[in-house]
Amino acid sequence: MKVVAVSGGSKGLGAAIVQSFLDRGYCVASFSRRGTSKTEEWQQQFPDRFLFVEMDLTDNAACKAFVSRVEDTLGPIEVLVNNAGMAHTSLLPLIDDDAIDNLVDLNLKGTFRLTRQVSRSMLSLKRGRIINISSIIGLSGYRGLSVYGATKAGLDGFTRALARELGARNITVNSVAPGYLTTEMTEELNTAQSQQIVKRTPLGRLGDPADITGLILFLCSDQANFITGQVLVVDGGITC
Repeated sequence: MKVVAVSGGSKGLGAAIVQSFLDRGYCVASFSRRGTSKTEEWQQQFPDRFLFVEMDLTDNAACKAFVSRVEDTLGPIEVLVNNAGMAHTSLLPLIDDDAIDNLVDLNLKGTFRLTRQVSRSMLSLKRGRIINISSIIGLSGYRGLSVYGATKAGLDGFTRALARELGARNITVNSVAPGYLTTEMTEELNTAQSQQIVKRTPLGRLGDPADITGLILFLCSDQANFITGQVLVVDGGITC
C-alpha cells in the first residue's frame, strides 16, 4: 500500500483529502497543531493505516521527526500533499509584521522544509507525487489578501521549478488551486458575500471538498504519469 503524507489534515479540505485516501486503501500520515474528533475516529478505525501527530509545520525539527516516524511506522512516503496553510485578511498598509511572518513561515517556509525532507526519500525510491494546495488568490488579485496571495503564488512558482528538479527521478510536482469551498474558511463569510461569490461563479455554487479530492486522486494515479509542473485550477470558472 502506498503511503501518503497530508499536512494540515485534521479539518476542512485537509480532512477530506485524508478521508479520500483512506477510503481507497492508502496508508495515511497527517499532522496539525491540534487533533480533532475526526483524527481520533481515524486512529480507531484504521490503526494500521493512519498516523496522526500534533505538531507545528513551522517547527523544522518536528518536521524531520514526523517524516522519520512515518517511514518507521508505515513505510517510505510516496505521495506528499502540502495542504497546511493559513489565511489573514488585511490591507497591506495595516498588516503587522507578526502576521506577515506567520503567513510566510507557514505557507512557504514550512512547506519548503517538509517537501525537502520528503523529497530526499522519494529520490531514493526514484518515484513520487508531490501536490501543493495553492489558491486562486495566488492567480488573481483580491483586496486585503496581498500577502496571502503572494505566498500562494510562491507555491505555484515552487511547483514549476521543483518539477524540473525532480522529474528525472520520476517524481511529479503539481499545484491544485481551489476556488471558494464550503469549508470552515468560507463559514466566516456573511450571506451577502457568499451570494456575491456564487453569482460571479459560472457554475453557480461554491465548491465542495470532493471537487478537489477527485483531482488529487487522479494526480496520484497512473493516468497522470505525464503531468507535472502544472497549476490546475478548480474554481467553478470564477477566474475564467
